[in-house]
Amino acid sequence: MTDTVQDLIASAAALVVGLALGWAVHSAYARRKRTREQRFFGLPDGSECVLVTHRDSTSAHWSIPRHDALALLGLAAVIENCGAHAEVAPHDTGLQGFGARTEFCVGDPTAHRRLAAHMANLLPGVAVHQGDEAQERGAFTIGGTEYRPEPGAVEHVLLARLTAADGGRPVFLAAGQRPVTHRAAIRHLVRNRARLARKYGAQGSFCLLLKVVNSQAYGPDVVELVADVTKAATAAPGRSRAAHKSE
Repeated sequence: MTDTVQDLIASAAALVVGLALGWAVHSAYARRKRTREQRFFGLPDGSECVLVTHRDSTSAHWSIPRHDALALLGLAAVIENCGAHAEVAPHDTGLQGFGARTEFCVGDPTAHRRLAAHMANLLPGVAVHQGDEAQERGAFTIGGTEYRPEPGAVEHVLLARLTAADGGRPVFLAAGQRPVTHRAAIRHLVRNRARLARKYGAQGSFCLLLKVVNSQAYGPDVVELVADVTKAATAAPGRSRAAHKSE
């Protein structure tokens, strides 16, 4: 066997070994990434989750409003990648308590019963105004600060990951002042899931106040983080006001 042939064989063997190692490293990285994602969303292989949304009041049949449907579609790839299965349920259908399976609750808290119940129990420091002569419908008050919607210009949405006191699977809330904000919040969650998991941990809770800017022109595309309001939102109203005054 000539030196040239030996060199070719050695080079081919090195290439094969390198490709095998590269594939193994890539596969290990993909598995770790998938495992982190499963832990963050509470969606192990074969698990079930529920997507809770509004009924479309303009339709005579059970259907989902356009922006909510697009928001749920944004979650579809994540759920599939985790190897989980999803059920879509209307907000006014009796459902079991949370914690047994991951829940994504999307909508307007002034009209979405399930979302309103979760916020009252898990985010007692958030007041959502039903609308009267003094306050606009959908305005949020958090830690003594009011956030009013300016339709088409500035609209707010709360994006939260919460768990019950005894642990269990998380519930994700996207509670917005206008339908377009629900879609913006879910898009923010999906795009930033790795960063959120690193910051808050696989089992951590958070509540973020996001601002959707100029939705009339840009739809759900321009989103800004106003503040991490976890502390104020999860505190009882009295404690929240006291903390705000002490600052």
